[in-house]
Amino acid sequence: MTDAQPVRVEIAVENLAGVRIADAAGASRVELGTGLSGGGLTPSAALIEAAVGAVTDTEVHVLIRPRTGDFRYAPEEIELIRTDIEWARRLGAHGVVFGVLDADGNVDRAANAELRAAADGMQATFHRAFDICTDPYSGFDTLLELGFTRLLTSGRQLSVLDGAPLIARLVNLAAGRIDVMACGGLRADNARRVLELTGVRDLHAAVRLPVPGLPPQPDNEVSFAESSVPTGFDHFATDPAGVAALIEAAAN
Repeated sequence: MTDAQPVRVEIAVENLAGVRIADAAGASRVELGTGLSGGGLTPSAALIEAAVGAVTDTEVHVLIRPRTGDFRYAPEEIELIRTDIEWARRLGAHGVVFGVLDADGNVDRAANAELRAAADGMQATFHRAFDICTDPYSGFDTLLELGFTRLLTSGRQLSVLDGAPLIARLVNLAAGRIDVMACGGLRADNARRVLELTGVRDLHAAVRLPVPGLPPQPDNEVSFAESSVPTGFDHFATDPAGVAALIEAAAN
């Protein structure tokens, strides 16, 4: 299902070190956010500005997500998202990544139309809110109507390989009107298989390794380590070797 078109790799990062690693490896884009272990949140204005200034050919796409949890937002949260989109534009970001569901779990046409208008002139990716929406086919039609640049999805499964059949159907339905970007456990050793099964030309991955923490103190039980890191580690950081291997595998 693949063709001669180049494969674009997007790396999810949460700091300047990750931006520089992705840029040096030749990533097409970074998705810049914070708190990736919780699904990602909107980064600070200072980080966006620094990331834009740190890249050469890699585009900076900013994740706009005001809180963890589902994607059913109150009106004041929609306003925060719109304002963050405007700030991302002012700071030189190439694109934004967002998604809103309504109270019933459908892709919220009105809210996303408002935010898509705020992102006019920028690339706009609808993120993995799609993977928990009530009706993926109706939701996909809405994204086409609203003119999103791309859709990020694991095919509504934990693993991109398990979600590959739906992703392939979406690629066919898209007929070039929106780029479908595959994610969900993507690494160098399965990238080629994902491309063959889905027909996508965009891959997304957060390629990370745990960073060792400080030695435990006998008189102190306080820890601020990320909840998902293994025991003895503190947080995750972008893996240079893993990023380079993924990009090489996609190119070949």
